[in-house]
Amino acid sequence: MNKRISLLSPLDTSSPPPFQPQSFDDPAKAVETLTALYERNTAFLIQNFAELAQGASISSRYRAFYPQVSIETTSFGHVDSRLSYGHVTAPGIYTTTVTRPKLFKHYLNEQLALLMKSHNIPVIVSESTTPIPLHFAFGEGAHVEASTTAFVDIPMRDIFDTPDLNTTDDEIANGEYIPPPGEPSPLAPFTAQRIDYSLARLSHYTATHAEHFQNFVLFTNYQFYIDEFCSWARKLMAEDSDGYTAFVEPGNVVTLPGSNAPETDAALARLPQMPAYHLKKKGHAGITMINIGVGPSNAKTITDHVAVLRPHAWLMLGHCAGLRNSQRLGDYVLAHAYMREDHVLDDDLPIWVPIPALAEVQVALEAAVAEITGYEGFELKRIMRTGTVGTIDNRNWELRDQRGPVKRLSQARAIALDMESATIAANGFRFRVPYGTLLCVSDKPLHGELKLPGMATAFYRTQVNQHLQIGIRAVQKLAAMPKEALHSRKLRSFFETAFQ
Repeated sequence: MNKRISLLSPLDTSSPPPFQPQSFDDPAKAVETLTALYERNTAFLIQNFAELAQGASISSRYRAFYPQVSIETTSFGHVDSRLSYGHVTAPGIYTTTVTRPKLFKHYLNEQLALLMKSHNIPVIVSESTTPIPLHFAFGEGAHVEASTTAFVDIPMRDIFDTPDLNTTDDEIANGEYIPPPGEPSPLAPFTAQRIDYSLARLSHYTATHAEHFQNFVLFTNYQFYIDEFCSWARKLMAEDSDGYTAFVEPGNVVTLPGSNAPETDAALARLPQMPAYHLKKKGHAGITMINIGVGPSNAKTITDHVAVLRPHAWLMLGHCAGLRNSQRLGDYVLAHAYMREDHVLDDDLPIWVPIPALAEVQVALEAAVAEITGYEGFELKRIMRTGTVGTIDNRNWELRDQRGPVKRLSQARAIALDMESATIAANGFRFRVPYGTLLCVSDKPLHGELKLPGMATAFYRTQVNQHLQIGIRAVQKLAAMPKEALHSRKLRSFFETAFQ
């Protein structure tokens, strides 16, 4: 039995010295202070855990807090209404907890600079009252439980704070959070603990660290697309990096410009559930591509977590069932509307909420199709249709009575059916991340053209590379846009957080 402490002994709380709030009118200095405070507090937790794991006496409970940043404004003064973020809508105190400030350095600098410019006020850096869970203090890839043999006779939760799912939610992003009387309003859509939870999940699902994720994300539901992306990225690294600084594969395996192979031979024995690949550029301006697998549950899971990184856009490139007789295998479908029969977001985003097409993304996708295929104007209709895409949660819907689904699809004027696109678009809408969908018709179940092995192999060989190049070209067009144009006001509700 562990003799170091009685299970019934009261424990005093040990914390780092109190941090006095500081005011800043320079966003860079504010972020530097947030970083120093965060690293001090996480180091305190890690050091004490290491000492206890080595047999030191348990004499207190160890607790450290997330840093936070706050503003206070007393004016209803009109701000630049062309911007979709970077300002608050009414007088008051606004605050948010902050985690991993090194990872979010560029983002925090931009958000704080916009606030200072919009309201001509300083920002206040202080300690919050939200404890940092021990697991999150270690960051990604940590296996805290593997070192807990020292705690066999006393729960770790009696010594350190652990993740609290009661306060890790999406109430702010969903527009459901109402501050208690006298409490500040939220400054950002996600709290620090919610972000830490997703960063840990991203590392688990994708086998890459959050630092590698880029601001433009391509989702796919087929490994064929990943294979083409890897081939293109490796060739780019070896021959002409075109401004990209590295290519990162699962296991955080890095290939640098001028090389045709990774720095280390550390390939994973098996791929994770949703492997991610990152073609990096300075300022996270490159491309991340993720194979999310099949189904709306996977689509929701990955977008729930990628959203905390505040990407500038995500696009779905996948296959679909063509629903019109005029379509041919290999034709493209540009989603202009979404029919949601996936149901996984019904509790977070009611089904009656429309999911609009975003003009900036639609134009980029259509222009990319025209450039890569060589078709223009009226001729583009030969290979692409725009219209409603339905997303369903039953892959074998054809085996049930078809009258119900087919009637609804016809009434919705749907032109294609898949299992991920509406989910990804709906979560983009929910989290204010610009979204778009370009699908490729791989079968036509209503017209007797089912996806059979021989047909599928030939189809993939001829169509995947072109489809991927269209997606890459569209992303490059979006990356060239001013951020204020891409992050338009149409995704913002009546009462929004100031942070993007």
